[in-house]
Order: sequence, then C-alpha cells, then structure tokens
Amino acid sequence: MTHSQPTQAMIDLYDRFTHGHGIDRRTLMAEMARLAGGAAAAGSMLGLIAARADAAPLVAPDDRRVSAGEVVADLGGGRTMRGYLARSVKDPGKAARVLLVHENRGLNEHNRDLARRLAVAGFMVFAADFLTPLGGTPTEGDGTNSAEDVARTMIGKLDRAQTVADGVATLKWLIEAAPGVGVPAAVGFCWGGGMVNALAVEAGPMLRAGVAYYGAAPQDVAGASRVKARLLLHYAGLDERVNAMAPAWQAALQAAGTKFEAHTYEGANHGFNNDTAAARYDQAAAELAWGRTLAWLKR
Repeated sequence: MTHSQPTQAMIDLYDRFTHGHGIDRRTLMAEMARLAGGAAAAGSMLGLIAARADAAPLVAPDDRRVSAGEVVADLGGGRTMRGYLARSVKDPGKAARVLLVHENRGLNEHNRDLARRLAVAGFMVFAADFLTPLGGTPTEGDGTNSAEDVARTMIGKLDRAQTVADGVATLKWLIEAAPGVGVPAAVGFCWGGGMVNALAVEAGPMLRAGVAYYGAAPQDVAGASRVKARLLLHYAGLDERVNAMAPAWQAALQAAGTKFEAHTYEGANHGFNNDTAAARYDQAAAELAWGRTLAWLKR
C-alpha cells in the first residue's frame, strides 16, 4: 500500500539515518520503499520529511529591515569562524548579541533565514559555521552524496573538545569585536541545541542565556554546576532519542540552582521548528516555542 503522507515510522527511520545510527542512504531508501509501498513513493515521502534547500525564506535576504552578510571572525591562535551576521537596520548599535548554531547539516540558507528572523525581532545575530575548520559547509554534493549528507559526515569528523572551544572563542569575539551590546545569548537546533548545552557548561559568564531546541544533554551532566546562563530547553514529544537524556540534565541543573525552563511539545517530532521540512514541521509548536524563545532572549 502506498501512502500520501509520511507515517511516524518513516519519520523515525529518517531520524535514525540523519543522526548516524547505522543506516546509510542505500539502507534508508530500501527501508523507506518497503514502508511507503515502492521506490517512487519512497522518494515522495522523503521529499516531505527532509529539509528542502530551495524552500522560500520567511525573511528574504534583501529584506530592507535587515542588514546581513558573510563575515569571518578571528578567534585568535590562527583559528577563524565563518558565519552570517544579521542585524536590524533600526538601532543596530543597541541590539543584544545572539550566536545561532546550526543543525548537523551545517550553515545553510534556513539558518541564514533564522538569523534574519531574529534580526527583525531586534537582535544582532551571528550564525556560525562550525564546519569552518574543515573548509566550511558544502554547497554541492560529491557526485554520490548530497551536500547535506556530506555536511553530516563532516560534522561527525569534528573534534568535539576543539569545536566547543571554538564556540567559546566565538562568544568572546562577539563580546569584543562584533556589533551590538552585552554578553551574548545562544540559540541552537538539533546538533546546535546540544552545542548550546555544551557552551553553557564551558563558557561560564561569557554566555548570558541559552535556548536549546531538541538538543542532546552533555555526556557529563555534572558540568551543570558550571553553568551561569539561563537555559530554555525545548523538547519534541515524539523525540525519544533526545528526551531520554533530558531528566538527568534537568535534575543536575536544578541541583546546581541554575535558572532554566523546559517545555515539551506533545505530538511534535524532532526538528519541529524547521519549516522547510513539511512532514516534521509543527506550526503550533514552532510558533509557541519561538515566542518563548524571543521572550527568553529579551529578559
């Protein structure tokens, strides 16, 4: 039997593929074809589940409310961080600084759109490309794999400790050299949500607030005692993989006296904020979480 819309089993299968749980693309397509009722149907279902690189942005690159462009941050010691800096044209010198951290597909057009959305809301946003040490987020595939698949493979090759150190150095750069005012906050999605949690542990007073969308908890939750930032944690109700890590992390934050809020959006899938992925996007959850995010950043 073929399907007109992806089933939860198909979405869960794709999640296992995108997060490196022993499934390559050939296995993904074979299993998707079995679930969907054929290869053609599998392709259609995948098109609804995966994020679309050609999706129209909510805030266009040439939106007159925003000044934005590519920049390279000097992190010192010969290291750099490429990224996309966006800020409102209205009172840009008074805008609070925000570091935006991408999913495991690297810095793509959706992330740039998110940066502009935050800029329209009054923030100075640096959407960092954490794949900078490996040459930056790819824009083309390698002939066999898509650019997105290549980026995910590259993410897996990053040295975690060095990546977190680069994130802390980027926060320092934001404080010392970027436009805007104040100690920065950080907002991250998926892989980036986990990075926000990690930065909260390592950055200390260089991070004033963090917002983690369906982000993995640090492996050592004892680091919660070092967190100085206020944390807002968004979880998707159907995201069993990430949600399994949440109780220990939240308990550690509570024991440390860290100010945090955690919200679970029932019936929502991992990636529910990404409006370029039709089957996983949950408008109600995304809008509620986004409103909470803006309020958290403005405190």
